[in-house]
Amino acid sequence: MSLRRTVKVVGLGALALTLSVEWLDWLRRRLRWWRRGRQGPLKEVLFFPTAITCVEHLYTPDPRINSPCPCPCPLPHGLETSFTRLLRHLLSAAASLDLCVFAFSSQELGRAVLLLQGRGVAVRVLTDRDYMRITGSQIGALRSAGICVRHEMGAVHMHHKFAVVDGRRLITGSLNWTLTAIQSNKENILVTEEPDLVLPFIGEFQQLWDANDPARHYPRATPPSDTLALPRETAPSV
Repeated sequence: MSLRRTVKVVGLGALALTLSVEWLDWLRRRLRWWRRGRQGPLKEVLFFPTAITCVEHLYTPDPRINSPCPCPCPLPHGLETSFTRLLRHLLSAAASLDLCVFAFSSQELGRAVLLLQGRGVAVRVLTDRDYMRITGSQIGALRSAGICVRHEMGAVHMHHKFAVVDGRRLITGSLNWTLTAIQSNKENILVTEEPDLVLPFIGEFQQLWDANDPARHYPRATPPSDTLALPRETAPSV
């Protein structure tokens, strides 16, 4: 075989190899996209306790700023943890947030809810009558900001821990919204957009919201003071 023919064959072989690699890479990317599509709606599981990190960058109103902030605090920066994931899901709310939670004393989660309120997100909160008054409860701050809060008016505890974001994303699990639960307890959170799971929680929230409307319980009089109570009692951390 002449040198010229050899060079031509080698060149064609190299071209074929290059095209094959590119085709395989295209096929791999298409398969990855197809598999993601077949996985269906969002499903994510988070476990606690979580590492303590700086989360200041998550509160920025500028969505273009997605890197850790140059905050001077001594906490680690730029780490993705179960808590940062929880905050991201919560702060993704664009239209509405329905929150049904037993104990709510985490300042960071309270800050996130207040931020959503400031952005114009419609926020409704259902909580427990006894635990809304524990020392450190965020319920008073939420009410002061104009967020509509209702509590369980029956004889049982309102022990739910779930949130529905924009009517389509469910955040639920064992986690109370407290610093102790986030940093010290073995807890879990499930985040999903599976309609068959989200819709029952929407129905449960609305049923509880309507059932605990003060106007239904005190139609002709001012509600008792405990329905508007600010945090003043002490209870064990949960």
